[in-house]
Amino acid sequence: MAVSVEEVSSSVVREYLSRKGLKRTIACMDEEHPRTEASINNRSHLRQILNMEGLYRKNKAVSSPLKTLLEIIVKYHIEGFKSDRITCSESDALWSARTVSSIANSAAATLAVMSEVKAEGDTTAFVVSKHNKLRSAVGEVSPSQPIYTSLLPETDRLSSQNQTGFWAHDLEDHKSQTLMASLQDKESFMKREPEKKTSITESTQRSRTNRIRRGMMAGPIASTPQESNKKRQYRKVEVSQPLLRKEEESRQFEDGLLTTAVHQKSSESSQTENGPADCVGRQQELWSATDRKQRENSFEKVKQDTQMTTKLKSLIRPNVADLDVSEMVLDDIDDDDDLRELSKVSFQRTAEEHRYAGRPMDQHTAMELKAVLLGSSLNCFSIEWKNQGFTFSETHDLRYGIVQRKGGPCGVLASIQAFVLKKLLFENTETSNTSLQRLRPSNTTRRKCFVLAAAEVLWRAGEGKKAIIAINSGRNHFTPTGHYKSEGVLEKITCFTVNNLKDTQLLLEQHIDQFETGLFGCILLTISAVLSRSIEKVRDDMDVPTTTLIGAHGYCTQELVNLLLCGRAVSNVFDNDVELDSGNGNITLLKGVKGHCDVGLLSLFEHYNICKVGAYLKTPRYPIWVVCSESHFSVLFGLQRELLTNQDKGLEFDLYYYDGLANQQEEIRLTVSAGRSALSCQDADTDLIPPLEHCIRTRWKDASVNWNDTEPIL
Repeated sequence: MAVSVEEVSSSVVREYLSRKGLKRTIACMDEEHPRTEASINNRSHLRQILNMEGLYRKNKAVSSPLKTLLEIIVKYHIEGFKSDRITCSESDALWSARTVSSIANSAAATLAVMSEVKAEGDTTAFVVSKHNKLRSAVGEVSPSQPIYTSLLPETDRLSSQNQTGFWAHDLEDHKSQTLMASLQDKESFMKREPEKKTSITESTQRSRTNRIRRGMMAGPIASTPQESNKKRQYRKVEVSQPLLRKEEESRQFEDGLLTTAVHQKSSESSQTENGPADCVGRQQELWSATDRKQRENSFEKVKQDTQMTTKLKSLIRPNVADLDVSEMVLDDIDDDDDLRELSKVSFQRTAEEHRYAGRPMDQHTAMELKAVLLGSSLNCFSIEWKNQGFTFSETHDLRYGIVQRKGGPCGVLASIQAFVLKKLLFENTETSNTSLQRLRPSNTTRRKCFVLAAAEVLWRAGEGKKAIIAINSGRNHFTPTGHYKSEGVLEKITCFTVNNLKDTQLLLEQHIDQFETGLFGCILLTISAVLSRSIEKVRDDMDVPTTTLIGAHGYCTQELVNLLLCGRAVSNVFDNDVELDSGNGNITLLKGVKGHCDVGLLSLFEHYNICKVGAYLKTPRYPIWVVCSESHFSVLFGLQRELLTNQDKGLEFDLYYYDGLANQQEEIRLTVSAGRSALSCQDADTDLIPPLEHCIRTRWKDASVNWNDTEPIL
């Protein structure tokens, strides 16, 4: 499907609105000007269609680069910047100048040879007179008129007004036919007139084909839209070829003209004794043979170039018709400051996305989601949840940390933060930096770690069989009716189901902006986890099926945290399931964690003997723990995996603490000495002991904690 100018223009406007954060304006635009199958949702693809890769790279090189393609285009036209590559028109101008010069030289040489033909009679005088007129015409050509047009007979100039850039042998055909018409009688001229028209038509088609092969349209030619689209596609592919190719064609073209002129001159000099009729006849045969050979070579080359161009287009250009209609936000995966660490992302992302059809949210599913998340389809997400995304801190020592705006979704943020640290510290094989250096990641690295972490969470929730990713499409998919309160969140969601981990990562990367800086980022990830597990299984995981994942005051419940950490929305943190005999033969099954997790959990409730955290969460595979303290979730982590395998007694190690809600401005490093401070802790005032220390001692009993000159968090 050809790219529509209107769709490209709309995509440029949507990209501008998206980058400026004008979400409501985008929603209004989608309602008044709905998307179609030809809409473009990939920013890199949009740049390629606009042929502005050079402008984009030049913009990235400046100190304060512009953020939108529309601004880059406007700046280019205001300041008159030239593209960093030779455009199609410039290369064609160079080729045309050399071609016109060659034609003029060849014509002058041919006329000089013909003027030397000496024979008696009116015919010879007519030929010489005709040549003198042609020679004077060459000298009197106006600067605005092409030389090769002025050389054509009067009857052929009308067709040349819409057809420019003729090959040299086409010009020779016209001159040959003019001479033959002058030498023969009227009857012979009338017989040859249909052949002449056929020759002109063939030369016109050849010239048009040659212009397409060179990637140029030199004059206004009426054609069908399909032909115009094909020519534009040829031009886009040919522009990227080296200029040397066009210069090589020019040299070959000039060599052909020179060879033809030499053969013509030698042939004419040998035929001066045979009279003008034989001379012109043999000359016509020689030109016809040369023309056929050049024509065959030209058609063969056009065929080869067409096949190569088709292959290039199939490799370079994705199918616009396959783009998802429900997609809203244009991706921007290469806007990081550190381009050297940019992950290798190609149009494979778009191809993978379109292998899986998006399913718009329906009201029944939306009601079920609200019931399991909020308790009722009449309840709504709080403003704290709606405004929360996964935005990283810009503090130098805390660049790994996800920032929480307000209280509420801390359980989701801390769980994802734990897996980001796992990817960053223990699975980041692209760099040989030390663990401390990895805690100061580049924008690209931390973004990539977030994608990998979120994909792992969703894939685990789907039991390693599938994952469902919820994306904000920017427009409503259903009109709420009945007992359902609309708030503009679930109504706009489109769900993509993928059946392998790699595609999950690609889709998340495709829509990274929605999770990082867009509205509803935290909500989208939570919904994705619930749908990946399925609403039915989430309810079955809970001890009480009516339990909600978001509790009072918008806080995350333990079920939601366990869903993200372990892949199951169980209500408890102990190991395995426990059966309770409630009497009279009634057995109550309490569901716990089954098997070791990659990241663990420490709870202050265990210090108060309210619950018991099992070994599966206390001793995870990686030294990273989500800390539950005072109804708030944060993260505690170490840099060495050895602290999980060594004996706890007499062990000394460092732990790092991060709280995204505390407006933390410095790194908090705790030195833990296991089994050395039992007496001092007993004598101390327990009210002055930070809750974090109590949580640490649920894992390392009687441990002392040194805050290393950092103010303890009480």
